[in-house]
Amino acid sequence: MEDKKALLGELSIDENQRTADGRTPRLVITCIGTLLLAAAAWFWLLPANEPVEVRIASARSADDQTMNNSNAVLEASGYVTARRQATVSSKYTGQVIDVFVEEGMVVEKNQLLAKLDDQTQRAQLALSEAQLNATASRLNEVRVQLQEAELAHDRTIELADKKLASEADLDSTRLAVSRLKARLESLASEIEVGEKSLAIQQQQLNDTEIRAPFAGVVIAKAAQPGEMISPVSAGGGFTRTGICTIVDMASLEIEVDVNESYINRVKPDQPATATLDSYEDWRIPAKVITIIPTADRNKATVRVRIAFLETDTRILPDMGVKVSFLEETEESTTQLTGVMISGTAIASIDDESVVFVVANDVVERRSVRVGPKQGSSRNIVSGLRAGEKVVTNLSDELIASLEDGQRVLAN
Repeated sequence: MEDKKALLGELSIDENQRTADGRTPRLVITCIGTLLLAAAAWFWLLPANEPVEVRIASARSADDQTMNNSNAVLEASGYVTARRQATVSSKYTGQVIDVFVEEGMVVEKNQLLAKLDDQTQRAQLALSEAQLNATASRLNEVRVQLQEAELAHDRTIELADKKLASEADLDSTRLAVSRLKARLESLASEIEVGEKSLAIQQQQLNDTEIRAPFAGVVIAKAAQPGEMISPVSAGGGFTRTGICTIVDMASLEIEVDVNESYINRVKPDQPATATLDSYEDWRIPAKVITIIPTADRNKATVRVRIAFLETDTRILPDMGVKVSFLEETEESTTQLTGVMISGTAIASIDDESVVFVVANDVVERRSVRVGPKQGSSRNIVSGLRAGEKVVTNLSDELIASLEDGQRVLAN
């Protein structure tokens, strides 16, 4: 403060510096004085503290979060996997005409995903229909011939009774009837074969429409209109082997590898909590589905399947996840109140828990009452509201530089 007053004193005009005859224009003096006063005011009002770069995070409500009174007996890392996932392809090689899905689209069972060129299948279907109709026409013709042969046979019998026809004539008419009946049965079999062939051709035509085998979400689109698709790789990279990949999000679960030395701490239906690497403050209730009865001799681990007890759109396949296997000590649960913040946002100053609240890029130091710990998060019972922003990743150096009114720059 003393230095600033001294500097302002130096800005005054000494009497010896005035012109002896007092002929200096007052307008020039006024302008110079105004500029000097503006410079002094700017220097005087310039903040002494520069903005401090910090990281901030919002406080989240803890009304809907609970914490089990249980202890973790083992922790393991793994990945979210889909128990029901399929890359949908065609049953034969064909050209893609239309694709009706995109990544992220929700599809229902039997929903049309893509359509292949069906000109060949339609031609084969028409040919099968024509062949079946031709066989039916021959069958009708043979039926008429059989009726004629039966009438001839009946007349021959009457003539034979009257001794007007020989035994040879009678045998000839009888064999003619038998021959036509055999021909009729043969054509009936041909019609049955033709109907089955027609059904196959109809199914091949239906197979040009590729449909979803189950309800789910499209996570990958592999083919575009105009490309060739085949159920097997044709080599060369010009033929696709699938239209898209669908995941049933309701079938998501966790797979972790547990060291075989600690597998005795895990059992089916054991409670657990899962923490996604992407959401470290979010604890998801889970339970053990089963222990796969085989070990990996190279890694000395046993694979364990774990089910999510709650579903959420934030849970995605192949996400990294940490699992804590729990051993319950009490059946009751404790309802959390207040808000949840990262444990790195709480500082202990003079035996008091404080946080640094940021509003309009200015810090406010505030005392809080801390509740239970939940993973890397801490429960703040009072002193902080949901939605308020606090400084995280506190260090001793950062705490020393923060005080009420300190300007900060969030990154």
